[in-house]
Amino acid sequence: MQKYDILVIGGGTSGCATAYIAGKLGLKTLLIEKGIHLGGAITSGLVIPVMKSGENQINTNFYENLIFELKKIGGQITYQNNSGWFNPELTKIALDKIMKDANVEVRFNTFPKSAKINSPYITHVEINTNILSVSNDTIHTNNNSVLNNEILSEYIEAKYVVDATGNCEFSKLINCEFLKNEKEIQPMSLRFIMSGIDRKEFGKWLLQVDCDRDVTTVEDIDGVTHLSTAYTWDAGRTWALAPLFDDAVANNILKDTDRNYFQVFSVAGTTDSIAFNCPRIVENLDPNSTLDITKALTSARESIYRISEFCKKYFPGFKNAYISNIADSLGVRVSNRIRGKYIYTIEDLRNGKKFDNPALISNYPVDVHSKDKNASTLEQIGEYQLPIESLMSNDYENLFVVGRCISADYLAQGALRVQASCFSMGEAVAKYVKNQINNVC
Repeated sequence: MQKYDILVIGGGTSGCATAYIAGKLGLKTLLIEKGIHLGGAITSGLVIPVMKSGENQINTNFYENLIFELKKIGGQITYQNNSGWFNPELTKIALDKIMKDANVEVRFNTFPKSAKINSPYITHVEINTNILSVSNDTIHTNNNSVLNNEILSEYIEAKYVVDATGNCEFSKLINCEFLKNEKEIQPMSLRFIMSGIDRKEFGKWLLQVDCDRDVTTVEDIDGVTHLSTAYTWDAGRTWALAPLFDDAVANNILKDTDRNYFQVFSVAGTTDSIAFNCPRIVENLDPNSTLDITKALTSARESIYRISEFCKKYFPGFKNAYISNIADSLGVRVSNRIRGKYIYTIEDLRNGKKFDNPALISNYPVDVHSKDKNASTLEQIGEYQLPIESLMSNDYENLFVVGRCISADYLAQGALRVQASCFSMGEAVAKYVKNQINNVC
């Protein structure tokens, strides 16, 4: 039976930060990921860029090292004073490299099956193994015996376990208590990338049609055009692109719901690609339901095709454009949230409450999406902290949860779910675990 200081379940943004920092601190670390690469929202979800979250962030070593590694291989740029513009494909390569450098053991295609509990501690976690056999005999392992046509498994002993699955998958498995989320559902998204675009031509046109630099930006970086622009169907501001969307809906090129949220960014490390933060799926679908997820995916891909045809018809520079990548996973803004030792509230956030052991410092706004027109929330606020106790399970003394499923109420979570904060959460947990192990020793 293998023993580890820390087992991290899930190789997304927060899980990678946890594992990397734990490894750099000398902890024996195992990171398991059910997919075939690391990066989560950045790589599988195409969620770029990493949004800026203030000038006084803490626990940023992982983020800074990832930026450094990506820059070396041409997968990062600094644009509009934000260094978080990444290339999703090259991020996969960079993450493999830095995990190796930190002596983190990574296992892909691996997931938890069960756990052994000696309350209030998790003592062992059962994970699947990739042993294959053509024999019809029973296969015996060190920990259990199973038939060859079943998934083989082994037990991992770990002093600390981190649920970084994004949806509390492991915490559900061991019956942790969750915060109620009745009617607290935000619409999901499915991002995609188009390539073959003349970004210089598109950028020049954007600057001519939109003078609002809070919406549209264009910048030349080392001879390459980088840009961003947006439009939503919400009233309250004048959108320069609105007449184009109105015309496309009137001519049945777009459905009305296709234009509920539209946001595009250039992709680092490319000259002709643009990433789309859309479509936002307006049906009231549950991210915990397999049927709803299936409906969301198929509906979103239909919308992606319509949006791509719209862009080719209405935007200069898109004459030779094509869909080059559709995200492997839905963008889920909120789902399960664990009950932690501290439930962080919107009042804590708005009041800028200080804590003895903050996991992060941010000023990212409360960003809660709605499927309805004029119902989304984007509330600018001051600087706030999140305590490490909101990352600690209330049910188990050695279980942490990082990422969007932390112990926070619905509105507060809408500010905390962004990638920069998730990086800090993971790093904070690794440092806390290191201190706890040192204190025991």
